[in-house]
Amino acid sequence: MNKQELIDIVSLKTGTSKLQTSETLDALLEVIKKSVSSGDSVQLIGFGSFGTGNREARTGRNPKTGEAIKIPAAKTIKFTAGKAFKDAVNNR
Repeated sequence: MNKQELIDIVSLKTGTSKLQTSETLDALLEVIKKSVSSGDSVQLIGFGSFGTGNREARTGRNPKTGEAIKIPAAKTIKFTAGKAFKDAVNNR
């Protein structure tokens, strides 16, 4: 499912226009992005939580030449599914 298909389905389920649904979805994603970017986590009970993690700097290999390269430390984005979401996926 892509974003437009999601907008279409949510619009039908809520009875709102596709424009309103699109604006709401964009606003939701923007709030999640800003919160996680600032170091906060976003928890949606029954769905999951968004947060950040850290990946240490490490040495890797260039697959083409085999030469060692330094990979810098980086922040990572984490999503942890909630119990209700996991259960729905596993048909429990």
